[in-house]
Formats: sequence, structure tokens, C-alpha cells
Amino acid sequence: MAELAHLELSDAEAETYRGQLDSILEYIETLNRVDVSGVEPMAQVAYAGEGPAATPLREDVARPCDVGDAILAQAPEAKKPYFRVPKVIER
Repeated sequence: MAELAHLELSDAEAETYRGQLDSILEYIETLNRVDVSGVEPMAQVAYAGEGPAATPLREDVARPCDVGDAILAQAPEAKKPYFRVPKVIER
């Protein structure tokens, strides 16, 4: 997986992550054994409907945001409206 993600890991790092990934996969297998036959499938965690299970949502209101100029003024290389960043991935 590290190779597919173009990560350069030492042998020790690869072994550490291998152990962590094994733990995650074991936990997923535990979750797969849970009986969910009586649970209705969900597309969202938040429920915007009515009743005690409803998640209170704030009204979606557009508000002006005027911090862009101040943030760009702090950047070492900025050309409005973009930040210039160094290349970090080489293939």
C-alpha cells in the first residue's frame, strides 16, 4: 500500500503501519459480525426530520467573508487569489 501511495517508509515504519492496519482490519471484522438485521440503513448520520432524533441545524445563511486579503498578505508568495506553495510530490 505504501508503494501505491508513493510513500517512502523505512522497514521499521512499514512494520509499525502493518501492525496498525492489521488492528484496523480486525476491528472491521468484529463490526462485520454485529447483527444489524433490525437496523434501518442510513445515508446520513444527522437526521434533519422532526422528533427527538432530529439533529438541530442552523439556518443556511450566506455571510460575507473579508479575511482573504489579510491572509494573503501574510503569505510569502501570493498572487491574489492564490497561494504559491513549493512542489512536494515528485514522481
